[in-house]
Amino acid sequence: MNHFANQPIPNLPKLNLPKIVVVGGGFAGLKLARELRNSAFQIILLDKNNYHQFQPLFYQVATAGLEPSAISFPLRKIFHSTPNVSFRMGEALKVDQKAKRLYTDIGHIDYDFLVLAMGADTNYFGAKNIEYYSSPMKTVSEALYIRNKIISNYERAITIANVEDRKSLMNVVIVGGGPTGVELAGAMAELRNNVFPKDYPELSFKNMKVVLIEAGPSLLSSMSPEAQAHSLDYLKKLGVDVMLSTMVQDYNGKQVLLNGKEPIETQTLLWAAGIKPNRIDGFDSSQYAGNGRMLVNEFNQLVDTEGVFVLGDQCLLPGGNFPKGHPQVAQVAIQQAKNLSKNLFRQVKGQDLIPFQYKDLGSMATVGRKLAVVDLPFFKFQGFLAWMTWLFVHLMAILGVKNKLFIFLNWSWNYLSFDPSLRLLIKPKYVRASERKELIEE
Repeated sequence: MNHFANQPIPNLPKLNLPKIVVVGGGFAGLKLARELRNSAFQIILLDKNNYHQFQPLFYQVATAGLEPSAISFPLRKIFHSTPNVSFRMGEALKVDQKAKRLYTDIGHIDYDFLVLAMGADTNYFGAKNIEYYSSPMKTVSEALYIRNKIISNYERAITIANVEDRKSLMNVVIVGGGPTGVELAGAMAELRNNVFPKDYPELSFKNMKVVLIEAGPSLLSSMSPEAQAHSLDYLKKLGVDVMLSTMVQDYNGKQVLLNGKEPIETQTLLWAAGIKPNRIDGFDSSQYAGNGRMLVNEFNQLVDTEGVFVLGDQCLLPGGNFPKGHPQVAQVAIQQAKNLSKNLFRQVKGQDLIPFQYKDLGSMATVGRKLAVVDLPFFKFQGFLAWMTWLFVHLMAILGVKNKLFIFLNWSWNYLSFDPSLRLLIKPKYVRASERKELIEE
């Protein structure tokens, strides 16, 4: 354990209030802290980054549609003039459940209530080569790395005389047919169809494949059959090679090996095939489900412990309508955080707690310009209206007036000109593949 963990975190305000430590500044942790600001609790918000990341738009950073700063917001700025909320940038290491103490890489802190909202990371399902050579997209820095990699590949391809030697640099393969994979594939196809030919007129983009691979029988498995069918049709019209019921066996940095099918040459494998909950030391194996999520009761309280709550992607409530856990989407995290904020007030007052009940507000995915699918509880629709709905919902969910304005202007310009202007190759230095993991700061 980090030697700083044996010392208390310095310079924290000393307030005579129940102390709630919130680990994670994602949708759940941020929502809870905002609900509890200016209340009779002291809130310590801990995250390894000093900004909130809007994950649904990572793919637009990766495909040069938005700047990283447009979908990131400083956590400290959110809590200006909020004396009961303190932010510290650090990484949680271990919990001592009996002592009610959290150890971090910047020191330890004692709590009355601990809330784990650490989200999830990329799941490679034990495939070490794929983990080493592919590119995930779970942070802003990883999305920016993908943007740099794609642009760098084309700058290299244009200097290669042999057409066959260019193919692995030009092809892009995306694994995972969920919303992230579908949105990435659509955005990459539109770049190939409309933008890259103007940037690189010397290259023939008929030689560039955009391939989307899904192990299951359909795309967007959590959405309606109508959404699945329309998204597949949209991608095919954009020229994406969609491979359903296809398993990826291995990847060596140059070829994607498939089960029972011909390998695909590419130096760009984007992995969006699964996620796994982040973990922290100090908990018993009996407090975890088989999929790595932490077992909670209907109040999001961790089983067999006192004062520890788990939100979002990390938690699983056995039984009920979601035996494998609630969907790992932002709305679940936000609704759980809102319910927990009410229960924390009720708990200190000795009142009965309110069980969490998820209200499905619908789901959506954009496939390309003027193409999207939307499933609402009472209505399902696709096409241009769905695309406008997707734009509006995501724009309203972004934090900060300035960020909303930047994104609106970017989207408006991209729609009118069909030429995103962020195709800049910005990197600190050239690094070998073996150094890439160390360079990315998560």
